[in-house]
Amino acid sequence: MRDTSILIVDDDPTINNLIRDILQAEGWKTYSAFNGAEAIEAVDKHKIGLVILDINLPGMNGIDVCRYIAATTKIPTIMLTASSDLEVEEECFTLGADDYITKPLRPRDLVARVKAVLRRSRRNASLLPDNPLIFDGLEINFALKKVRVQGQEIKLTAKEYFLLEELALNAGKTLLYRDILAAVWGTEYTKEKDYLHVHINHLRSKIESDQKNPRYIINVPGIGYRFEIRHERAL
Repeated sequence: MRDTSILIVDDDPTINNLIRDILQAEGWKTYSAFNGAEAIEAVDKHKIGLVILDINLPGMNGIDVCRYIAATTKIPTIMLTASSDLEVEEECFTLGADDYITKPLRPRDLVARVKAVLRRSRRNASLLPDNPLIFDGLEINFALKKVRVQGQEIKLTAKEYFLLEELALNAGKTLLYRDILAAVWGTEYTKEKDYLHVHINHLRSKIESDQKNPRYIINVPGIGYRFEIRHERAL
């Protein structure tokens, strides 16, 4: 049995039970809630290590529950939704979500995302810098998961932020494609290079002034990516 308990919050019993079965087959202990009030009660009552949270819940919706969890705990949250709207994903991350999965669920994808979020959560608890870092005008606040470029806050999705975090924490080093994929998506995704390239392009579109001549994220053809800018100072 794994040492992390996972709370599943979805008002559809079929989906709730499906997620429960997938996670229990991997050795995780699970709790289930079917609305926002039950979710908050479970978070307050049990020792929860991760929440999988549907956005569209009766009564208090998943956005409000995510906001409550982020404000009162350090429990990582994976949002679950049928929408692939990028703005909704950005909103969820801004509120404190750690990942975002669209329905229909794929067991492989769900397990990989859970493992990746838990791994990052454990690392973040002990290894992340306490103070924001500035890289030639790019400011990364690890505690708040906030990013600014030339003083302007940039809205990122969870994947974009954690890609940036992984690269920035290894500034000056060339990270292999497979190592980046394993760190951000999970070890089941180490061959999905095209997937990585798409997300890198999205991230560059938000932080680079010239995507054709990037100053922060440099491609090392056939090998991986390198965060190029030298660390200047901590605030």
